Amino acid sequence: MLLPLELGLSLEQTAKAIGRSVGATCNLRTRYCKVARHEREAPRPKSALRNRAKASLEREAQILDEVLEGAMRGGVVIVPPLKEKIAERLGKPVALSTIYRMLARNGWRKLAPDTAYPQGDPAAREDWGKNFRGGWTKS
Repeated sequence: MLLPLELGLSLEQTAKAIGRSVGATCNLRTRYCKVARHEREAPRPKSALRNRAKASLEREAQILDEVLEGAMRGGVVIVPPLKEKIAERLGKPVALSTIYRMLARNGWRKLAPDTAYPQGDPAAREDWGKNFRGGWTKS
């Protein structure tokens, strides 16, 4: 915004210097002038925004500490049952993806995938493993 004032550049020259279009440069200059005259608040940095956040980061950590009490002692975390508990504490409905992102933000991660289908037959699985040829053979 100082280029036109300090160097006497036109709007087109300023746009070229900062690598923006003339329209975008005009919008930037207009917004800067309005902020300087206290007609408008300065925009907040993107890092300070958490759009549509269900709770603050501190509140999320507190809720997860309450809900995952058993998991901290080495238990297994199963996400779908957590959904109701967290929604109850927040007083708002939450999506499963929100729960997964909340866990990731607070340092929880998936350590290992499930190794077997719960209703599967362990004997059949073991038999299949013994009889399986190690790889593909060219015919």
